[in-house]
Amino acid sequence: MPDDETRLDHARSDPVFSLPDLQSAASLVHAVMPPTPQYAWPLLAERAGCEVWVKHENHTPTGAFKVRGGLVYMDWLARAHPEVKSVISATRGNHGQSVAFAASRHGLRAVIAVPEGNSVEKNAAMQAFGAELVVSGEDFDAAREEAKRLADRDGHWMLPSFDQYLVRGVATYALELFTAVPDLDVVYVPIGLGSGIAGLIRTRDLLGLRTEIVGVVSEALPAYALSFAAGHVVTTAAAPTIADGMATRTPEPEALEIILKGASRVIRLSEAEIKHAIKAYWTDTHNLAEGAGAAPLAGLLQERAAMAGKRAAVILCGGNIDLAWFEEQVLA
Repeated sequence: MPDDETRLDHARSDPVFSLPDLQSAASLVHAVMPPTPQYAWPLLAERAGCEVWVKHENHTPTGAFKVRGGLVYMDWLARAHPEVKSVISATRGNHGQSVAFAASRHGLRAVIAVPEGNSVEKNAAMQAFGAELVVSGEDFDAAREEAKRLADRDGHWMLPSFDQYLVRGVATYALELFTAVPDLDVVYVPIGLGSGIAGLIRTRDLLGLRTEIVGVVSEALPAYALSFAAGHVVTTAAAPTIADGMATRTPEPEALEIILKGASRVIRLSEAEIKHAIKAYWTDTHNLAEGAGAAPLAGLLQERAAMAGKRAAVILCGGNIDLAWFEEQVLA
């Protein structure tokens, strides 16, 4: 196995890539799954008061955008470190499904740390893709610390949640979106640890576009919004949120640097606004959206008054929502 310094080199790498790098990543991803669609939904347009394009990352093999990053990262790992036999990471669900899905394609064992009380259906999906689950801690950050401890103890390759290869992989959805709809005024995207928004910013810049990128976070866990306003990393306390994909207390410094340079703003969303957007997706498009997946639409609706006459896109980053919660909290 590689020593600790080698292990961490890739996690510290600046997630900057060229257009040929991105196109190569897209070819790798598209060998496993087709591009996801982007549709302009008329009922959402009526609701938002502007043209609304939805990038349907809920239509991937794992039901979320993260699978793209897992495929690109695991391809690099298999080539750069063929001695690795097992990987470990922490997640609230979508990253873990991506890791398990991609690891299985290379014959690697995948161990995933999740917090207590994690989504039952996301846990089941990770296990169905071959992951071995370890339940530890009250939230994602605590689970991440447990994953690091197990990596040191058992010799697993510690797979990060933010890394140049993960960003390059998830940026392939941005390439698809901007290629299909190049004249967007604004794109709303959720911020978990930052791979999605970082990929959008880098891809927009590579293509020479002027589209605004707006990040959205949960009001309950506003670490990235506070950090964006302060210009440096600000850590917040643990708090519950229905948008578990955005449940981050400590921003990644590399991601924050990209966001500070390339995002127009980061807005906060209440739990009620996110629930409303989940229901809007169901009624207007008959698509299930998890909390983080619905959050960009909630952000657009919050800024409805300023969006008149504009062409907007929202990233429906995932649809992995527990059915019982959806029925009780959204449909009731």
